[in-house]
This record gives sequence, C-alpha cells and structure tokens, in this order.
Amino acid sequence: MPGPFFGGFTYHLDAGQASPSPGARVRVPFGKSERVAVVIEPAEPEGQETRPITAVLDREPLLDAKTLACLRWAAAYYHHPLGEVVFAALPKALRGERDLQVEALALTRAGRQAYEEGAARGERQQEALAALADVGTPRPATSLGPAAVRRRLVERGWAEVTSMTAPADWPAAAGASATAAPVLNAEQQAAVDAVTAGMARFGAWLLQGVTGSGKTEVYLALIERVLARGEQVLVVVPEISLTPQLIDRFARRLDVGPAVLHSGLADGERLSAWRAVAAGSAQLVIGTRSAAFVPLPRAGLVVVDEEHDAALKQQEGFLYHARDVLVWRARQLDVPILLGSATPSLETLRHAWEGRYHHLHLTERATGARMPAINSLDIRGQPMEAGLSPALMRAIERHLLAGGQVMLYLNRRGYASSLVCHACGWVAGCPHCDAFLTWHREARRLRCHHCGFEQGVPADCPSCQAPLSVRGMGTEQLEDVLAARFPGFGIVRLDRDATAGKGVMAESLARIARGDARLVVGTQMLVKGHDFPDVTLVGVVNADQALFAADFRGPERFAQSLLQVAGRAGRAERPGEVLVQTHDPEHPVLRRLLSEDYEAVMAAELAEREQAELPPTRFAALVRADAREAGVARAFLARVAEELRAGAGEELAVWGPVSAPLARRAGRYRFQLLLLARVRSTLHQALWQVDESVGSRRPGQGLRWSIDVDPIDLA
Repeated sequence: MPGPFFGGFTYHLDAGQASPSPGARVRVPFGKSERVAVVIEPAEPEGQETRPITAVLDREPLLDAKTLACLRWAAAYYHHPLGEVVFAALPKALRGERDLQVEALALTRAGRQAYEEGAARGERQQEALAALADVGTPRPATSLGPAAVRRRLVERGWAEVTSMTAPADWPAAAGASATAAPVLNAEQQAAVDAVTAGMARFGAWLLQGVTGSGKTEVYLALIERVLARGEQVLVVVPEISLTPQLIDRFARRLDVGPAVLHSGLADGERLSAWRAVAAGSAQLVIGTRSAAFVPLPRAGLVVVDEEHDAALKQQEGFLYHARDVLVWRARQLDVPILLGSATPSLETLRHAWEGRYHHLHLTERATGARMPAINSLDIRGQPMEAGLSPALMRAIERHLLAGGQVMLYLNRRGYASSLVCHACGWVAGCPHCDAFLTWHREARRLRCHHCGFEQGVPADCPSCQAPLSVRGMGTEQLEDVLAARFPGFGIVRLDRDATAGKGVMAESLARIARGDARLVVGTQMLVKGHDFPDVTLVGVVNADQALFAADFRGPERFAQSLLQVAGRAGRAERPGEVLVQTHDPEHPVLRRLLSEDYEAVMAAELAEREQAELPPTRFAALVRADAREAGVARAFLARVAEELRAGAGEELAVWGPVSAPLARRAGRYRFQLLLLARVRSTLHQALWQVDESVGSRRPGQGLRWSIDVDPIDLA
C-alpha cells in the first residue's frame, strides 16, 4: 500500500473468502481505518498475528507477474517503498476502490437448448441467445440488446444474471486510409534491416540520427512489422506536447488507433487506454514516462524517442528514469528496445561505444537538405538591444526579407529575471526560496519558478521608494522587442506560460506551419522534436547561461540543446544558419562543437568525467534532506555520512553534506550527500545501509529525506 513502508504487510483470508491473485486490489484494515492495497505474493505468517482482508476488489489481477517483478526490481534499485512504486504504476482511477465489475448474463442449459431449437419468439431474443452461445462465457448485459429483451431471457430461465470484469476493448483501426510509406534511404533501410534481424530477442539499439534524418520513418517501418505479427509496441516520448504529432502521424500511416497514456488525460480516458493495453487489445501505445510500467502481455518492441531528454527522469516522489526502466523491461520481456536521439546521452553513448548497445547512424537528412552552418557571435563590448546584438538583428532582418522563418532560443521565461532598485540595491526575492522573483509583465505578477509563490508588482522600491528597473531578460521581453522592431511578420512565443491553455500549443504550431508567424521565440520547448521546415535562421540568445552552469552535466546539456535547436534550421530545401551569442567564443566546448561532430565532443567530455571520477564513469546517488531549520537537515546528513565513511572504505566516495545549489525552497533548507562508486553493488550496499539506519531511527523534527539513484540534476 502507499506509504513510507519498505516492507509489506501480511493479512489472512477468512474461511470461504475467495483468494485474490497477486496483482489484484484488496481492502484491508490498517490502524483504525481501512485502505486499498495490492497483493504481491502469498506468504506464511510464521506465528505472527494477522488481520483479515476485508474485501477482494478484483477477480482478475490488474498487474501481471512480469509487471509485478519489474515493480519490485524498480523499488529495490531506486530504494523507494514498494507500495508507492506499485500505486504509481496504476492509473489514478484504480488507486481507490473503483469497481471494474459490470452486470453480465450467462447462458443456462435451458437457454442453450432454446437457442438450438430456435424457441425464441423475437429476433432480438434469438440474437442475444446466439451471442451468449457463441462465446460460451458471460457477456456484459448492455451488449445483449434492450433491457426488456434481457429481462425476458432471465424470466424464461434461458439466462442468469451474474457479474464480470468490464471488457477492455480497443478499436483495431483509426478509421482512415493508411498513407503510403516513403522509400527509405540506404541508412534508414540498413537500420530497419538490422533491428528486424534481431527482432526475436532482446537487444538495445541506439539510433543516432541528425535532426531531420528520418528516425521516425525507421520507427514506423519497424512498428509495421511488429503490428503485422499481432504484437504490441510501446513508444515513449519525453513530453506531452509531442504526443499529438506522433498520434496523428502514426494513425495516418498505420491505420491503427493508438492508446495514449499521459498525465494530461482525464482519469476515465487514461483508465480505458491503460486497461486496453494491459488486456492486449490495444496494439500501439504512445505515452510519456509513466507509460514505462503499463503491462504488455503481447510485447514485441519498445521505442524511446529523444532518449537523452531529462524529462524522462521523474524528479519528485518515486525518482525513476523511464529509459533505464524500459531497458530492464525489454530484457525481461525478451524484445528489442530502440533508443532514438540526434544527441544521445553520454550514458547511452558509452554503452554503445563499449558494445553493450548496438549503434546505428543516420548521418544525412532524409530530404537531402544540408545541415546548417553554426557560427558564434562575440558580443563583448557590443551595444545590445534586449539581449540581441547588432549582428543578430541584421541576420534576422535578412532572413525575414528573404521569406524565411526565424527562431530565437532563450531558456528563460517571463519578461525579466527580476526587478531591482539602482538606488539602494533592493531586489525582488522570494520570501520562501533563495531565488529571485521573475517579472511576468503580461500577468502583471512577480513569480517564483521554484515554489510557485507570486505577488503583485510594487509601484516603486519597498525599501527606499525609488523607481524600479528590470534586470536580465526573458521570452516575454524578447517577444515585445521583436514585434516592435519587425512589425507585420507575426510572432509566436513557445514557453510554458504562453502555451498553458487547452489547444494553445496546437494552434501556435499551426500558425507556424501556415506561415502566419514568421518569428518564433521560445524556451526549451523549441528543442523538443517539433518540425519547423521553413525556419532558415536560429539564434541562440544567451549561450553563456548553459556554458557556465554549475552542474557537471552543463557542457553535455549545452551541446545537446545547441544541436537540437540548430536542427530546426534549413530542414527543407532552404539552407539554414545558426548564430550563437556568447561572451566567451573561445570556450572549449563551444569551439569543439563548431569544429567537430557530436561524438567527438562527447568523447572529450567522457575523458574529463573519468578524470574527475564522475558519472557515467562512476555510479552515483544523492541522499537529500530538507527541514524548516537548516541545522536539522545538515546534522541528519552529517550522521549518515559518518556512518557511511566508517563502513564503506575506499570503494565509496562520500561528498558532503553541502547545501543544495538552491539552498532554500518553499521555506525549507535543503542539503545533500553525493555518493560515488566504481562498482554498482558497492553503491547499493551503502544505500541499503542508509535505508536501514534511518528507518531504525525514524528522524522527526519535520525532516524529509530521499534517495536519488542515477541523479541527472544536482540542484
């Protein structure tokens, strides 16, 4: 059951009570109340006193044996309570007592005789008898015609009322004519042939293809083969915003109705899709990271698109990485898994370089278009207008007048980073976090992007009453400046604020596709796999923000973001150009990216990680703690660190405790320990020691703590 319980609970069945299968829900007494739990396995109480199961809620298990085994592995690997993991895998509608039983009718012996003799007087009665006789098992009552017909069958003794689990049906086709597949180029065909040859067994395949190289066509060709065999395909994408594009493209091409699983669906929609997948009636599944745990009784292929994307890692609660879970599941199910990216993560690249994954390359754009030229713009000493240099302004004007679209990338929402008083130095800060408030001019609010606190904008400085001015810039300000400088060209802003309403994202993308908007301004959303074929210029407004990030993964993320956003330029017949503004044009990572390919840059980065003894050359975990008082969190982790250092020896490095990069968030002080080991088992032995030690102490004082295995963000 959900809760901070690393072990399970044992209950008994009263005499005559139906025995629930592992994976089924039950209602059990817990303390002074009752709770819903999921059966994991039968157990011997070994003399301990047990309480009875109050009710069995499912006749058939919701989770099959292999899915339960995966959840048990995930709970152990990520050091998270099993009950939390199991319930995270269920759709929200099944985490309570939702009844999946429906009224059904079963054919009696007299009913079969009546059917065979044609004794039914009405056509509808005979059709209902035929339906029951055909399947030989109960049928949902509502599928057997009007209530009057069903009542007459029961009255005549031809059918009896019972109950059954509601069917989990799914339409086999999308209802549209499938579009013809394009002819694959040599690299695409080679990739399809290689994976097809290994389709009968597990294998991890990295499909590394430059942006626009046609990775999706490789996915589709392989999916067609798997669907033709009657098997299931799971496609996982990092963002909800990418699913409508894939759904439309897959449905048109394959003429199947994909089952969709993501957090943006209504509870009922998600339940229907999840049950159809778990029953095997939905063959094609498209979802975000939570789809990693859906039961797949007829699995044939798993695809993870944009495998490098940080959104595949859950950052709150159960801290799992969907990509890594799916590699484990593919091995368990003995099916191939395809990991696609133009800029693979260093972890995945290392697996491929060392032969654990097969490595496939798509080096050319499928349309034959050339890759864009990437150049840096040295902005030292330049007069800037809202963060834009004269050279970038001239380039924007040139491309707009030539009929192209222009995209500007700035990974900072809002109008300005903060409000500041030049007279006394006051800065608008969050009262609950060690962070500045961002000014959102459209909403006329100051907002904290860390805890959600917001307030109105003061008319003048609260400290000295002097006028306030803005510091830094965000996408709102950039949008205003460009709209004023280039009127008549149309502009779209793609960030979390601008696309928050239902349907807004789709309409914004449609405006870009129609050419109604020739200027596109956005944040990280721009690098999420959207197709903008008419973009001829991409401007990276502030490369220094990523180049000088505090996290050791900063250079890798900068390289990924730059190449992903650069890939939006020149994707059709028009040549593309990418301009990168920086105060440090000689930065080694930037210089390598301008002169070498991505793999060469990542090879150099891997060598630096090895020297610094950092992932992926080491296995890592963070132990985090936070409390209302800084001393409580720091003292807790100091004791954990002392115990680990005493028992682990030189095989385990323990760094900290130190303040988190954002030391205070939502009024709580945050500290962390970083654990590093050459051998995975050494790391996990240390983490089990933490689990047992902390569990026996039960720290109070409002302290919260967690373990993050394979962390992707040290903040």
